[in-house]
Amino acid sequence: MQEKKEEDLQHPLNRVSEVGIDEVGKGAIFGPVFSAVVVLNRKNKLILKKFGVTDSKKLNPKKRELLLPKILLLSSDYGIGQSSVREIDKLGIRVATELSMIRALKKLKEKPSELVIDGPLLLRPWNGIQKNIVSGDSKFISIASASIVAKVSRDNLMERLEKKYSGYLIFKNKGYGTKDHFELIKKFGVTKLHRKSFLKKSNLI
Repeated sequence: MQEKKEEDLQHPLNRVSEVGIDEVGKGAIFGPVFSAVVVLNRKNKLILKKFGVTDSKKLNPKKRELLLPKILLLSSDYGIGQSSVREIDKLGIRVATELSMIRALKKLKEKPSELVIDGPLLLRPWNGIQKNIVSGDSKFISIASASIVAKVSRDNLMERLEKKYSGYLIFKNKGYGTKDHFELIKKFGVTKLHRKSFLKKSNLI
């Protein structure tokens, strides 16, 4: 049985890796933007698909939490990166998001030969081969896995920040601009972790 397992791992199709990358928090008004990259071989992609890995937005928080350790265990490699509110306000959200992706990629042991990226926008600082996949987190298990890793990581940070920035329902809205969140900003004012560049567009500052 052990020999069969080793044969499976040596099979050319199982050695070929898919490297997916995704971001979370791009549209939030509070907190950093997160990116994650996940490297998966064919065999482990199929296993994760059976476990129910799909676009993180289609999964409830409990399911995402359950899937996270499975993804980390079955990935050949992974990386997480983020960009701060200061960077978002200074550089703009696209550049800051790209920076978070590059930081995630730099955590990998080896530079990927090819990336699959969720969405239509190129990762401009990346000088390797890349494919942009619209709704990629519903089509590629590696991108879906990356979306879950990024989402759980960012949500966990939001829950920790709730203790320091109580009164804004961060544990509930995860930093996004819900109606309640905007009302609370009007009531209590803007914190240093609110994205000023976003709030200016909403005429809140």
